[in-house]
Amino acid sequence: MTDTISSGFVATKLRGIRTAFVRATSVAALCGVLAACTSMGLDSANRAPPKLSSKVAASMSAKGMKPESPVLVRIFKQESELEVWKVDKTGNYALFKSYPMCRWSGKLGPKTKSGDRQAPEGFYHVSAGMLNPNSQYYVSFNLGYPNRLESALGYTGEALMVHGACSSSGCYAMTDEQVGEIYAIVDRALKGGQKQFQVQAYPFRMMARNLAAYKNDPNFSFWKTLKEGYDSFELTRQQPKVSVCGRRYVFNSEFAGGEPTDPLASCPPVAAQLNPALVAKLDAEQQKLSLALNDAPASAATAYVDGGMHPSFRAILKNNGAKSMAAKVSGTKYPISRPEAALADPFAGAR
Repeated sequence: MTDTISSGFVATKLRGIRTAFVRATSVAALCGVLAACTSMGLDSANRAPPKLSSKVAASMSAKGMKPESPVLVRIFKQESELEVWKVDKTGNYALFKSYPMCRWSGKLGPKTKSGDRQAPEGFYHVSAGMLNPNSQYYVSFNLGYPNRLESALGYTGEALMVHGACSSSGCYAMTDEQVGEIYAIVDRALKGGQKQFQVQAYPFRMMARNLAAYKNDPNFSFWKTLKEGYDSFELTRQQPKVSVCGRRYVFNSEFAGGEPTDPLASCPPVAAQLNPALVAKLDAEQQKLSLALNDAPASAATAYVDGGMHPSFRAILKNNGAKSMAAKVSGTKYPISRPEAALADPFAGAR
Protein backbone atom coordinates (compact mmCIF):
# COMPACT_ATOMS: atom_id res chain seq x y z
CA MET A 1 0.00 0.00 0.00
CA THR A 2 2.79 2.39 0.91
CA ASP A 3 4.54 1.74 -2.40
CA THR A 4 1.28 2.38 -4.28
CA ILE A 5 0.71 5.67 -2.48
CA SER A 6 4.34 6.73 -3.07
CA SER A 7 4.11 5.90 -6.77
CA GLY A 8 0.86 7.85 -7.09
CA PHE A 9 2.37 10.81 -5.27
CA VAL A 10 5.43 10.86 -7.52
CA ALA A 11 3.30 10.55 -10.67
CA THR A 12 1.14 13.45 -9.55
CA LYS A 13 4.19 15.60 -8.84
CA LEU A 14 5.69 14.77 -12.23
CA ARG A 15 2.47 15.70 -13.99
CA GLY A 16 2.46 18.99 -12.11
CA ILE A 17 6.04 19.71 -13.08
CA ARG A 18 5.35 18.87 -16.73
CA THR A 19 2.26 21.11 -16.75
CA ALA A 20 4.19 23.99 -15.20
CA PHE A 21 7.00 23.52 -17.72
CA VAL A 22 4.61 23.51 -20.68
CA ARG A 23 2.87 26.64 -19.39
CA ALA A 24 6.17 28.42 -18.83
CA THR A 25 7.43 27.42 -22.26
CA SER A 26 4.21 28.55 -23.92
CA VAL A 27 4.29 31.92 -22.15
CA ALA A 28 7.94 32.42 -23.07
CA ALA A 29 7.23 31.57 -26.69
CA LEU A 30 4.24 33.92 -26.78
CA CYS A 31 6.24 36.74 -25.27
CA GLY A 32 9.00 36.13 -27.78
CA VAL A 33 6.55 36.46 -30.66
CA LEU A 34 4.80 39.52 -29.29
CA ALA A 35 8.08 41.21 -28.40
CA ALA A 36 9.16 41.03 -32.04
CA CYS A 37 7.59 44.42 -32.71
CA THR A 38 5.39 46.77 -30.76
CA SER A 39 2.37 44.87 -29.45
CA MET A 40 -0.82 46.52 -28.27
CA GLY A 41 -1.12 43.67 -25.78
CA LEU A 42 2.13 44.31 -23.95
CA ASP A 43 2.06 48.06 -23.67
CA SER A 44 3.34 50.24 -20.87
CA ALA A 45 1.21 51.98 -18.25
CA ASN A 46 -0.74 55.02 -19.40
CA ARG A 47 1.44 58.03 -20.02
CA ALA A 48 0.84 61.47 -21.47
CA PRO A 49 1.75 61.51 -25.18
CA PRO A 50 4.68 63.72 -26.21
CA LYS A 51 3.75 67.28 -27.09
CA LEU A 52 5.03 69.44 -29.90
CA SER A 53 8.00 71.37 -28.54
CA SER A 54 8.40 75.12 -28.97
CA LYS A 55 11.63 74.43 -30.88
CA VAL A 56 9.85 72.24 -33.44
CA ALA A 57 6.97 74.72 -33.73
CA ALA A 58 9.46 77.54 -34.35
CA SER A 59 11.21 75.48 -37.01
CA MET A 60 7.86 74.90 -38.73
CA SER A 61 7.05 78.60 -38.62
CA ALA A 62 10.40 79.44 -40.20
CA LYS A 63 9.52 77.12 -43.09
CA GLY A 64 6.04 78.59 -43.58
CA MET A 65 4.29 75.64 -41.96
CA LYS A 66 1.69 75.45 -39.21
CA PRO A 67 1.60 72.71 -36.53
CA GLU A 68 -1.94 71.74 -37.58
CA SER A 69 -1.20 71.62 -41.33
CA PRO A 70 -1.30 68.18 -43.05
CA VAL A 71 1.65 65.84 -42.74
CA LEU A 72 3.06 63.03 -44.91
CA VAL A 73 5.82 60.51 -44.13
CA ARG A 74 8.27 58.85 -46.50
CA ILE A 75 10.56 55.95 -45.54
CA PHE A 76 13.60 54.67 -47.44
CA LYS A 77 15.16 51.35 -46.45
CA GLN A 78 18.47 51.44 -48.29
CA GLU A 79 19.25 54.95 -47.10
CA SER A 80 17.80 54.19 -43.63
CA GLU A 81 15.99 57.51 -43.53
CA LEU A 82 12.50 58.69 -42.57
CA GLU A 83 11.20 62.01 -43.88
CA VAL A 84 8.42 64.17 -42.46
CA TRP A 85 6.72 66.52 -44.94
CA LYS A 86 4.27 69.30 -44.10
CA VAL A 87 1.99 71.49 -46.19
CA ASP A 88 3.46 75.00 -46.22
CA LYS A 89 2.03 78.39 -47.13
CA THR A 90 2.13 77.53 -50.85
CA GLY A 91 -0.40 74.75 -50.29
CA ASN A 92 2.12 72.11 -51.35
CA TYR A 93 4.08 69.63 -49.29
CA ALA A 94 7.62 70.64 -48.36
CA LEU A 95 10.24 68.66 -46.47
CA PHE A 96 10.18 69.52 -42.80
CA LYS A 97 12.87 67.15 -41.54
CA SER A 98 14.77 64.00 -42.44
CA TYR A 99 15.55 61.55 -39.63
CA PRO A 100 18.31 58.91 -39.76
CA MET A 101 16.76 55.52 -39.00
CA CYS A 102 18.25 53.49 -36.19
CA ARG A 103 17.13 50.02 -37.31
CA TRP A 104 14.98 48.12 -39.77
CA SER A 105 14.98 44.39 -40.41
CA GLY A 106 14.72 41.97 -43.32
CA LYS A 107 15.87 43.05 -46.77
CA LEU A 108 14.70 45.12 -49.71
CA GLY A 109 11.27 43.97 -50.84
CA PRO A 110 7.69 43.88 -49.55
CA LYS A 111 6.52 42.02 -46.48
CA THR A 112 4.44 38.97 -47.44
CA LYS A 113 4.05 36.78 -44.36
CA SER A 114 4.21 36.75 -40.58
CA GLY A 115 7.65 36.01 -39.19
CA ASP A 116 9.66 36.97 -42.29
CA ARG A 117 11.23 39.95 -40.45
CA GLN A 118 10.41 42.10 -43.46
CA ALA A 119 9.64 45.78 -42.94
CA PRO A 120 6.71 46.69 -45.24
CA GLU A 121 6.93 48.56 -48.52
CA GLY A 122 3.94 50.30 -50.06
CA PHE A 123 1.38 53.02 -49.40
CA TYR A 124 -0.34 53.22 -46.02
CA HIS A 125 -2.76 55.60 -44.31
CA VAL A 126 -2.58 56.24 -40.58
CA SER A 127 -5.49 57.59 -38.53
CA ALA A 128 -5.57 58.82 -34.93
CA GLY A 129 -6.65 55.42 -33.59
CA MET A 130 -3.42 53.90 -34.94
CA LEU A 131 -1.24 56.08 -32.71
CA ASN A 132 -0.12 54.45 -29.47
CA PRO A 133 1.32 56.69 -26.71
CA ASN A 134 1.77 53.66 -24.40
CA SER A 135 3.91 51.45 -26.61
CA GLN A 136 6.44 49.16 -24.96
CA TYR A 137 8.94 50.87 -27.31
CA TYR A 138 8.15 54.38 -25.96
CA VAL A 139 5.54 55.61 -28.50
CA SER A 140 4.53 54.28 -31.90
CA PHE A 141 2.10 54.38 -34.78
CA ASN A 142 0.79 51.40 -36.69
CA LEU A 143 1.34 51.45 -40.46
CA GLY A 144 -1.83 49.47 -41.08
CA TYR A 145 -0.15 46.49 -42.71
CA PRO A 146 -1.61 44.58 -44.42
CA ASN A 147 -3.42 47.26 -46.42
CA ARG A 148 -6.28 46.46 -48.82
CA LEU A 149 -3.99 45.32 -51.62
CA GLU A 150 -1.79 43.22 -49.34
CA SER A 151 -4.77 41.58 -47.68
CA ALA A 152 -6.24 40.67 -51.07
CA LEU A 153 -2.92 39.14 -52.12
CA GLY A 154 -2.94 36.97 -49.00
CA TYR A 155 -0.07 38.71 -47.21
CA THR A 156 -0.01 38.21 -43.43
CA GLY A 157 1.39 40.04 -40.44
CA GLU A 158 0.30 42.51 -37.80
CA ALA A 159 1.52 45.29 -35.52
CA LEU A 160 4.02 46.68 -38.03
CA MET A 161 5.06 49.99 -36.52
CA VAL A 162 7.25 53.02 -36.52
CA HIS A 163 8.44 53.05 -32.91
CA GLY A 164 11.22 53.95 -30.51
CA ALA A 165 14.18 51.83 -29.35
CA CYS A 166 16.72 50.53 -31.86
CA SER A 167 15.16 47.09 -32.24
CA SER A 168 13.23 45.69 -35.20
CA SER A 169 11.56 42.51 -36.34
CA GLY A 170 9.59 43.97 -39.22
CA CYS A 171 9.22 47.51 -37.86
CA TYR A 172 10.95 50.81 -38.50
CA ALA A 173 12.82 51.72 -35.32
CA MET A 174 13.89 55.25 -34.41
CA THR A 175 15.47 56.59 -31.24
CA ASP A 176 13.06 57.48 -28.44
CA GLU A 177 13.81 61.17 -28.96
CA GLN A 178 13.16 60.96 -32.70
CA VAL A 179 9.92 59.00 -32.49
CA GLY A 180 8.66 61.28 -29.72
CA GLU A 181 9.13 64.27 -32.02
CA ILE A 182 7.58 62.50 -35.01
CA TYR A 183 4.63 61.32 -32.89
CA ALA A 184 3.97 64.87 -31.66
CA ILE A 185 4.07 66.21 -35.23
CA VAL A 186 1.61 63.70 -36.70
CA ASP A 187 -0.63 63.82 -33.63
CA ARG A 188 -0.96 67.59 -33.93
CA ALA A 189 -1.79 67.35 -37.63
CA LEU A 190 -4.50 64.75 -36.97
CA LYS A 191 -5.95 66.87 -34.18
CA GLY A 192 -5.85 69.83 -36.55
CA GLY A 193 -8.31 68.20 -38.92
CA GLN A 194 -6.31 65.79 -41.11
CA LYS A 195 -8.30 62.53 -40.98
CA GLN A 196 -5.31 60.34 -41.83
CA PHE A 197 -1.78 60.82 -43.05
CA GLN A 198 -0.08 58.92 -45.83
CA VAL A 199 3.07 56.85 -45.31
CA GLN A 200 5.07 55.96 -48.40
CA ALA A 201 7.55 53.15 -47.67
CA TYR A 202 10.17 52.51 -50.35
CA PRO A 203 13.14 50.16 -50.79
CA PHE A 204 15.32 53.14 -51.80
CA ARG A 205 14.96 56.57 -53.38
CA MET A 206 13.15 55.75 -56.59
CA MET A 207 15.26 57.65 -59.11
CA ALA A 208 15.69 55.91 -62.46
CA ARG A 209 19.33 54.98 -61.90
CA ASN A 210 18.59 53.45 -58.49
CA LEU A 211 15.74 51.32 -59.80
CA ALA A 212 17.73 50.27 -62.87
CA ALA A 213 20.45 48.93 -60.60
CA TYR A 214 17.95 46.26 -59.48
CA LYS A 215 16.55 45.42 -62.93
CA ASN A 216 16.95 41.67 -62.39
CA ASP A 217 15.49 41.65 -58.90
CA PRO A 218 12.28 39.61 -58.47
CA ASN A 219 10.63 42.73 -56.98
CA PHE A 220 11.45 44.96 -59.95
CA SER A 221 7.89 45.05 -61.32
CA PHE A 222 6.47 45.93 -57.90
CA TRP A 223 9.08 48.62 -57.39
CA LYS A 224 8.35 50.07 -60.83
CA THR A 225 4.76 50.56 -59.68
CA LEU A 226 5.93 52.22 -56.44
CA LYS A 227 8.01 54.60 -58.56
CA GLU A 228 4.81 55.88 -60.22
CA GLY A 229 3.55 57.10 -56.84
CA TYR A 230 7.01 58.39 -55.93
CA ASP A 231 7.28 60.36 -59.19
CA SER A 232 3.80 61.84 -58.76
CA PHE A 233 4.72 63.24 -55.36
CA GLU A 234 8.14 64.43 -56.52
CA LEU A 235 6.67 66.29 -59.48
CA THR A 236 3.59 67.81 -57.84
CA ARG A 237 4.38 67.96 -54.11
CA GLN A 238 0.79 66.81 -53.62
CA GLN A 239 -0.24 63.58 -51.91
CA PRO A 240 -1.02 61.00 -54.60
CA LYS A 241 -4.49 59.47 -54.60
CA VAL A 242 -3.99 55.71 -54.19
CA SER A 243 -6.39 53.15 -55.66
CA VAL A 244 -5.94 49.37 -55.84
CA CYS A 245 -7.07 47.20 -58.75
CA GLY A 246 -5.49 44.79 -61.18
CA ARG A 247 -3.34 43.46 -58.28
CA ARG A 248 -1.42 46.75 -58.06
CA TYR A 249 -1.46 50.33 -56.86
CA VAL A 250 -2.97 52.86 -59.29
CA PHE A 251 -2.37 56.56 -58.73
CA ASN A 252 -4.40 59.72 -59.29
CA SER A 253 -7.15 58.05 -61.31
CA GLU A 254 -10.90 58.57 -61.28
CA PHE A 255 -12.82 55.51 -62.44
CA ALA A 256 -16.18 55.10 -64.15
CA GLY A 257 -18.60 53.84 -61.53
CA GLY A 258 -16.47 55.01 -58.62
CA GLU A 259 -13.53 53.60 -56.74
CA PRO A 260 -12.62 49.93 -57.48
CA THR A 261 -13.71 47.56 -54.72
CA ASP A 262 -11.84 44.40 -55.70
CA PRO A 263 -8.04 44.78 -55.64
CA LEU A 264 -7.61 41.58 -57.66
CA ALA A 265 -10.05 42.43 -60.47
CA SER A 266 -9.06 44.32 -63.60
CA CYS A 267 -9.23 48.08 -63.25
CA PRO A 268 -12.45 49.68 -64.55
CA PRO A 269 -12.28 52.32 -67.28
CA VAL A 270 -10.75 55.61 -66.26
CA ALA A 271 -13.28 58.43 -66.22
CA ALA A 272 -10.94 61.39 -65.75
CA GLN A 273 -7.49 61.93 -67.20
CA LEU A 274 -4.54 63.44 -65.38
CA ASN A 275 -3.39 66.95 -66.09
CA PRO A 276 -1.63 66.80 -69.50
CA ALA A 277 1.43 68.64 -68.15
CA LEU A 278 1.83 66.06 -65.36
CA VAL A 279 1.36 63.20 -67.84
CA ALA A 280 4.20 64.62 -69.93
CA LYS A 281 6.47 64.82 -66.88
CA LEU A 282 5.63 61.26 -65.82
CA ASP A 283 6.32 60.04 -69.35
CA ALA A 284 9.68 61.78 -69.22
CA GLU A 285 10.51 59.88 -66.03
CA GLN A 286 9.64 56.62 -67.76
CA GLN A 287 12.00 57.53 -70.58
CA LYS A 288 14.77 58.16 -68.05
CA LEU A 289 14.14 54.71 -66.60
CA SER A 290 14.25 53.06 -70.03
CA LEU A 291 17.60 54.70 -70.77
CA ALA A 292 18.96 53.77 -67.35
CA LEU A 293 17.90 50.15 -67.83
CA ASN A 294 19.81 49.98 -71.12
CA ASP A 295 22.96 51.36 -69.50
CA ALA A 296 22.77 49.51 -66.17
CA PRO A 297 24.99 46.47 -65.57
CA ALA A 298 23.70 43.33 -63.87
CA SER A 299 21.59 43.94 -60.77
CA ALA A 300 23.36 45.30 -57.70
CA ALA A 301 24.52 42.56 -55.35
CA THR A 302 23.79 42.84 -51.66
CA ALA A 303 25.13 40.73 -48.82
CA TYR A 304 22.20 40.70 -46.40
CA VAL A 305 22.68 39.70 -42.81
CA ASP A 306 19.54 41.38 -41.47
CA GLY A 307 18.18 44.75 -42.47
CA GLY A 308 19.96 48.04 -42.13
CA MET A 309 21.00 50.94 -39.92
CA HIS A 310 21.89 54.51 -40.81
CA PRO A 311 25.69 55.01 -41.04
CA SER A 312 25.58 57.54 -38.21
CA PHE A 313 24.15 54.91 -35.86
CA ARG A 314 26.44 52.20 -37.21
CA ALA A 315 29.40 54.37 -36.16
CA ILE A 316 27.98 54.69 -32.63
CA LEU A 317 27.46 50.94 -32.44
CA LYS A 318 30.96 50.23 -33.68
CA ASN A 319 32.64 52.71 -31.32
CA ASN A 320 30.55 52.21 -28.17
CA GLY A 321 29.10 48.70 -28.40
CA ALA A 322 25.49 47.54 -28.29
CA LYS A 323 24.85 47.98 -24.58
CA SER A 324 26.13 51.56 -24.46
CA MET A 325 24.28 52.47 -27.63
CA ALA A 326 21.00 51.06 -26.29
CA ALA A 327 21.32 53.40 -23.30
CA LYS A 328 21.91 56.36 -25.63
CA VAL A 329 18.92 55.82 -27.92
CA SER A 330 16.26 54.41 -25.59
CA GLY A 331 15.07 55.42 -22.15
CA THR A 332 14.29 51.77 -21.44
CA LYS A 333 17.75 50.71 -22.73
CA TYR A 334 15.99 48.19 -24.94
CA PRO A 335 18.65 45.93 -26.55
CA ILE A 336 19.75 46.65 -30.11
CA SER A 337 18.31 43.94 -32.37
CA ARG A 338 20.97 41.69 -33.91
CA PRO A 339 23.86 44.15 -33.41
CA GLU A 340 26.33 41.98 -35.31
CA ALA A 341 24.05 42.15 -38.35
CA ALA A 342 23.59 45.90 -37.95
CA LEU A 343 27.36 46.39 -38.22
CA ALA A 344 27.31 44.80 -41.68
CA ASP A 345 26.35 47.23 -44.46
CA PRO A 346 24.77 45.31 -47.38
CA PHE A 347 24.49 48.49 -49.43
CA ALA A 348 28.10 49.70 -49.16
CA GLY A 349 28.65 49.15 -52.87
CA ALA A 350 25.37 50.82 -53.80
CA ARG A 351 26.18 54.19 -52.23
